[in-house]
Amino acid sequence: MTKPLADRIALVTGASRGIGFATALALAKAGAHIVATARTQGGLEELDDEIRKGGGSATLVPLNLTDSDGIARLGAGLHERYGKLDILVGNAGVLGPSSPIGHIELKTFNDVMAVNVSANFQLIRCMEPLLRKSDAGRAVFITSGAANKATAYVSPYAASKAALETLARAWAQETANTPLRVNLFNPGPVRTRMRAILMPGEDPATLDTPEQVAEFIVPLCAPDWTETGKFYDYKARSLMSFRPPA
Repeated sequence: MTKPLADRIALVTGASRGIGFATALALAKAGAHIVATARTQGGLEELDDEIRKGGGSATLVPLNLTDSDGIARLGAGLHERYGKLDILVGNAGVLGPSSPIGHIELKTFNDVMAVNVSANFQLIRCMEPLLRKSDAGRAVFITSGAANKATAYVSPYAASKAALETLARAWAQETANTPLRVNLFNPGPVRTRMRAILMPGEDPATLDTPEQVAEFIVPLCAPDWTETGKFYDYKARSLMSFRPPA
């Protein structure tokens, strides 16, 4: 049986664990060749093992996304090797401190913005030409409800996700008349290490797994997905449009 993403190239950031790991694996099962980035070599090797068990293939790229030149080199390498990119999943992110705003150092704030916003900005700059070479380029960025709730005590994270949402939406408008589709995905509370750090008293057994979430990300990456500039809310199982505040 033909796999829906056969012969497609998918770049997944933060792929060494959690939602990134699960999404990379799900995309590979659907037939995509995975280009997996993360800071953790061991986690990438575990992903590669799982992908190969399922008959898939992957290219591992150990990369700290704060290395903007490294992202540019990755784009150049993908162009040289494949001449295109079909799928970009911008998953990598950091939580940052849980603290009142006045107690957060400027460097700490900037560190969160560097990973959650600036790295995705550089990914867009470097990967858009490759995504435009695809017959159906697809980009999905992982966001959070903290962006619109302005959640207290995680202000750098909330602000960074709000900025990411605006960045992705602007890009979606810029590319609306092209085959490229750009969307956001909010997984909500999921059984990940980040969630455990944020909510240490929570029973993880009450939360859905990254694998369950990943199954809903895959359709947004498929050539037959037509929506752009939208927000998929996993908890509500609903695709939503952004609206101006009342």
